[in-house]
Amino acid sequence: MKILSINVATVGNLFVTEEGEAPRRVPTAFDKKPVAASVRVTKHGLLGDEQADLTANGGVNKAVYAYPFEHYAFWSTQRLAALKRDVPLLPGAMGENLTISGLLEDEVWVGDQLQIGDAVFQVTEPRVPCFKFNVRMGFSHASKAMLQSGATGFFLRVLKEGHITAGDAITLIAGPRKLTIQQINEQGQNGLQQDLF
Repeated sequence: MKILSINVATVGNLFVTEEGEAPRRVPTAFDKKPVAASVRVTKHGLLGDEQADLTANGGVNKAVYAYPFEHYAFWSTQRLAALKRDVPLLPGAMGENLTISGLLEDEVWVGDQLQIGDAVFQVTEPRVPCFKFNVRMGFSHASKAMLQSGATGFFLRVLKEGHITAGDAITLIAGPRKLTIQQINEQGQNGLQQDLF
């Protein structure tokens, strides 16, 4: 298990066009780009990274977003089918801060801790995508595909501040092991998602 890429962005604009309306600007920090150097981790996320809507992202329970690289093949197939052309997906394309390898939603539990570099994170919840994900992916059912596939990734709380670097190993420290991210995603599909905190 390791970090393949660390990705950050500042708030910019996403242009959304709805049928019969003029394009409108929506603030977002979705356009994450890889960082080559070591990155400082604080209680509120990665240094150099911002969130536009703190009700949906950010805050201490959603300070960092991790996404398994293993799902990128699924998204390439989805985009090829929807857009009828192959559009490469680079690390950060899902809006994630950490593109990770070797740790999927069925292998990580709410409350598990991840030691990366000298920082420690805690798994809090899966991502619930919004319309911005549809716009960034280029097709209107991207959010639905993410939820139905369970390829959501997960948010992390920062328990110990420190520094991380792409290539760092991830050490998993088991938490209370009540619900996996996959189980929460499945409950959400059935309308049974419970409050975790």
